[in-house]
Amino acid sequence: MGFGAPQAVAIPCQDGVSLGGHIWAAAPGPVQGAVVINPATGVAARYYHRYARFLAGHGFEVLTFDYRGIGLSRPARLRGCRYRWHDWGERDVDAALGFLAARTAAPLMVVGHSIGGFLPGLAENGARIVRLLTMGAQYAWWGDYAPRQRAALFLKWHVAMPALTALCGYFPGKRLGWLEDLPAGVAHEWSFRGPRFETSHPRPARAAVRARMAAVRAEILAVAMSDDPLGTVPALSRTLGYYTGASRTLVRLAPADYDRAAIGHFSLFHDSHAEGFWRDTLAFLREGRNPWPQHVVKAWPARPGP
Repeated sequence: MGFGAPQAVAIPCQDGVSLGGHIWAAAPGPVQGAVVINPATGVAARYYHRYARFLAGHGFEVLTFDYRGIGLSRPARLRGCRYRWHDWGERDVDAALGFLAARTAAPLMVVGHSIGGFLPGLAENGARIVRLLTMGAQYAWWGDYAPRQRAALFLKWHVAMPALTALCGYFPGKRLGWLEDLPAGVAHEWSFRGPRFETSHPRPARAAVRARMAAVRAEILAVAMSDDPLGTVPALSRTLGYYTGASRTLVRLAPADYDRAAIGHFSLFHDSHAEGFWRDTLAFLREGRNPWPQHVVKAWPARPGP
């Protein structure tokens, strides 16, 4: 496998599900780290391939993959799938972390977009992560949406989505041009999310979920964009509140910081950011250094472990 040409891989999960993904080999020279890229909900892994190639070109071994029910990991029939949002963390992200860790001794890191920044805390292998860089990382509680867009987003994701999911047996996001199609369980977990993530788990399991998230000891750098209606500062703070065992820094950037009129929830992964935002992220992934110290909103120290 030559540099720049990804290798297709199958990632086995403990419950027998196989995930589709790609390994991006690091450019020749010292390997800087091993990075798993966790997608946002309903976004195929191919959306992150340009950033994966960029990281590989700067010395990182990178794994991109699709959660069960999405993209390369979609079954022949989506209707009737029992996949849930928490399966993506407890099974899929856990498998991806273990898969990449088995290939290399380089420090294990995660770049997580949207729900992809929350899911590592649900994985047993999350305790192995050294650095976690997140963009707009939240779990879509409607009360954290930006106030001006809250009503429209509520109608879209918490009224229209569950209604269409009930009608079709899965969420037909692709036909609507909103997202990839979603398994019904994932769509319903999103639609009916409360302010506390663990309430989507059975009551006896909730303490274990919180403890698993607290077991993550990574350095976390969380990026909020000022024009992101989903990944607001309250939403990111709510997510970071679960990672009590990690040192956490929340920064808030504005499109003007990169001479843009808008960035929002998605465009940081466009390759037009290669010489700007992408290059800045290398400082954190390589050295654990925050490249935006002037934009820190809040920093939390790690709490001592049990």
